[in-house]
Amino acid sequence: MPLRSTARLAILTALLGSTALPAGAETLQEALAAAYRDNPTLTATRAGQRATDENYNIQKANGLPSLSVETVYQENAYREIPNDFQPERTISATGRISAPIYSGGRVRNGMKSARTRIEAGQLDLRATELSIFSQVVAAYMDVIRGQSVVALSRNNVQVLEVNLRATNNRFQVGDLTRTDVAQSESRLSLARGDLKTAEAQLIEARERYINLVGHEPVDLQPPPALPGLPASPDTAVDIALANNPDLAAAEKLTEAAKYDVRVARGLRHPTVSAFTNSQYTTDLDSTPDATIQQYGKTVTVGASIVLPLYQGGGPAAQVRQSQAREQQAMEQRTAVERNIIAQTRSLFSSWQASNEVIASSRVAVDASALSLQGVRAENSVGTRTILDILNAEQESFIARVQLVTAERNAYVAAFSLLAAMGQISPTDFGVSSTDIQDPRTNYGRVKGKWFDWDDDPAPAPISSRTVDSTTQNATVTPEGTN
Repeated sequence: MPLRSTARLAILTALLGSTALPAGAETLQEALAAAYRDNPTLTATRAGQRATDENYNIQKANGLPSLSVETVYQENAYREIPNDFQPERTISATGRISAPIYSGGRVRNGMKSARTRIEAGQLDLRATELSIFSQVVAAYMDVIRGQSVVALSRNNVQVLEVNLRATNNRFQVGDLTRTDVAQSESRLSLARGDLKTAEAQLIEARERYINLVGHEPVDLQPPPALPGLPASPDTAVDIALANNPDLAAAEKLTEAAKYDVRVARGLRHPTVSAFTNSQYTTDLDSTPDATIQQYGKTVTVGASIVLPLYQGGGPAAQVRQSQAREQQAMEQRTAVERNIIAQTRSLFSSWQASNEVIASSRVAVDASALSLQGVRAENSVGTRTILDILNAEQESFIARVQLVTAERNAYVAAFSLLAAMGQISPTDFGVSSTDIQDPRTNYGRVKGKWFDWDDDPAPAPISSRTVDSTTQNATVTPEGTN
C-alpha cells in the first residue's frame, strides 16, 4: 500500500462524521475525542507538564535581583548597672537589594537545561496522547470483537442444543446410539463454557473502555479506514525515527544533560554580585538621658566577588555526576531508538499477518459454511455421522471467530503502527482545533512572569469519575451491538 498523507484521514473522518448514524450510536472518533478531553492519565500528564514549565522561571529567578526588608525590635529587659546613655529599646529597619552579575554560567546554562527539558516534556505529552489513543482503539475494537464472539458463541450453543434434541429423538427411535448422544452433550457443554468465557471477556472489554473513555460503550460503529500506512517496514522505521515523540524527547533530555554538566562546572568559577543596603535605627525616645536621642541612617553600596579556592572536592563530584547522567541519557536515547525500531517492525509484521489471516479466514468461513451444509445433507442419507456434523459446526464457528479476531488485530496493529510513526493527530479523529491543548501555550503564558504573588487559581479535578457508571454485562443484541 503506497504511503499517503494523513490529511486524507482527516477528510475521511469528516465525511464519516457527516454520515447519518443510528440514534445513540458512537463512533471511534467520538470515543477518542472524549478520551482526549477526559482521560485522567492524560489530564495528569498535562498538569505535570505545567509544573515542568515553571522550572524555567525557577532557574531564571537565580539571575534576577532580590529585594528584602528586615525590621528588628529590641527591648532591654534587665540591666544590672544603670546607664543613662543606653536606650531601653531600639528598632531598626534594613533594606537590601542584591543583583547577581556573574555566576560562572550557572544561571544561563540552568535556564537552557530547563527550557530543553520543557521541550522534552512537551514531546512526552504527545507520546502519552498517542499511547492513550492506541489503548482506546484497542478497547473499542475489543468491545466490537467481544460482542461478535458472544453473539457467535450463543448461536453456536443454540445450534448444538437443537442438535442434541434431534440426536435424542433419533436415539429414542433406535436410529442413533448412546455414543452419538454423548458426543452431542460433550460439544454442547464445551460450547457453553466457551460462551461464559466470551461473556467475561466482553464485560472486561467494556469496563476497560469505561476506564479509558469515561463513559459506557453504546452501539459502537465500525471504525474508519486508516490511510497513510507504509508500504514496507523500512519505510515505517524511517518515518518513525523522524517523527516518534519518544525518540525526540530522549534526544532533548540528552541535550539538557550537556547543560547540566556546564552548570556543575560553574561551581568552580568566581561569582560577582552588586548590593546596596539602607538602614534606619531609632531609640524610640527610650534613652534615660532625655538630652540624648539615638537614631541613625546609613546607606551602603558595594560589590562582592567570591573566588572559590577549595570546596572539599564537591564541584568535581557534581561534574562527574552530571557527566555520568549525560552518559545515561545517551544510552537511554539509544534504548528508545532500538525499541522504536523493534516495535515498528513488529507492528508492521502483525498488521500484514492479520491482513493475511483476514483473507484466509474469509475463505474458511465460506468453505466451512458450504461444508456444514453438505455434511448435514449427507447425514440425512446415512453417509455421515453425528460426529461429522459436530466437527463441521465447530470448524464453522472457529473460522468466524478467527475472522472477527483478525479484523480486530489488523486495525489495532495498523493504528499502533501509525502512532509509532508519529502520524496520528487528535484533529484527525474528531477533536476540534479549538479544543486542542497545545502545551506550548502554558509555557508562553508563564515564562515572562516575575511577580512573587502571581499564583494560578486553586486546582480542581478535570476528569470525570466513573463510580456511578453501570456495572457492565454481556448483553448483546441479535446484530451483535450493545
